[in-house]
Amino acid sequence: MEITKTPIAGLLVITPKVFRDDRGYFLETFNIKKLEEAGINTSFVQDNESKSTQGVIRGLHYQLNPYAQGKLVRAIEGTVYDVAVDLRKDSPTFGQWYGVELSGENKKQFYIPRGFAHGFSVLSETAVFAYKCDAYYHPEAERGIRFDDPELNIDWKVDVQKAVVSVKDEANISFAKAEYNF
Repeated sequence: MEITKTPIAGLLVITPKVFRDDRGYFLETFNIKKLEEAGINTSFVQDNESKSTQGVIRGLHYQLNPYAQGKLVRAIEGTVYDVAVDLRKDSPTFGQWYGVELSGENKKQFYIPRGFAHGFSVLSETAVFAYKCDAYYHPEAERGIRFDDPELNIDWKVDVQKAVVSVKDEANISFAKAEYNF
């Protein structure tokens, strides 16, 4: 497992070693010891999975403290462009975002600690997306920022004018008006 730091502290890209042969492939997707060695000291309590079609954008989602969630995300099938936005007020990268392409082919994972908003766009015909969370979902603590916020200026790698977005995500507010407590 290769763990790579990004320009934003705390965000990590995890590239597993994939063993392929004529039968298919094998890889290790989770190893707490290796994650702890990379500074990820958390216990995951919930796994989630979604399937989406091309052009879908989900996000940007987060939960306020004390219910904030750290996430370990990956695409099992298809390709997504995964994005995290730093909402930590005292961070030198506050308000900056980082994106990474995750796919069933490249097998990469993205670790997003607490204090970040998260979302993804679907680049392939369909994508199955899975994520581990280190805290349970609390709807009363859930918040969202508009995916098309001009201040963030995220390049989702899809046409945002034609994006398929939920009614709930369409109602998200701007980054400037967002509530966060990290």
